[in-house]
Amino acid sequence: MESNQTQLLHSLNQFSRHFSKALNEALIPLGLYSAQWTIIYLIKTNGSSTQKTLAQYLGVEAPTMTRTIARLEKSGWITKLVGADKREKQIVLTEAAMNKYEEWHQAVRACESRVLKTIEDEEIHSMLLFIEKMKENL
Repeated sequence: MESNQTQLLHSLNQFSRHFSKALNEALIPLGLYSAQWTIIYLIKTNGSSTQKTLAQYLGVEAPTMTRTIARLEKSGWITKLVGADKREKQIVLTEAAMNKYEEWHQAVRACESRVLKTIEDEEIHSMLLFIEKMKENL
């Protein structure tokens, strides 16, 4: 029989996969994938960023981030600007992405609301603390 710890981590992993799939189902008709949304959301929330910083924050390898950034750039959602350090470009949202952002945001929020409809605010707060503790242990 599996331990509670194993079941917990397996369940978290499976939930993450299923939630990404649900987000994709909401976003693909709007021209975006969930992995791309995460980058757009981070840039919109935190301002311009480097590719390296985004990869570190999201815990993805550089080649994966390079491909995702290239797709976003090809779609016209981001652009790269030369920053103070000419070797590292700052990634910013384009006007087209800013114009589409609210539509994407509403689709994501609808998906989140569906998933969290029976979850109380206190449970969400506890889960946020719980996840933060796990992240600190990585």
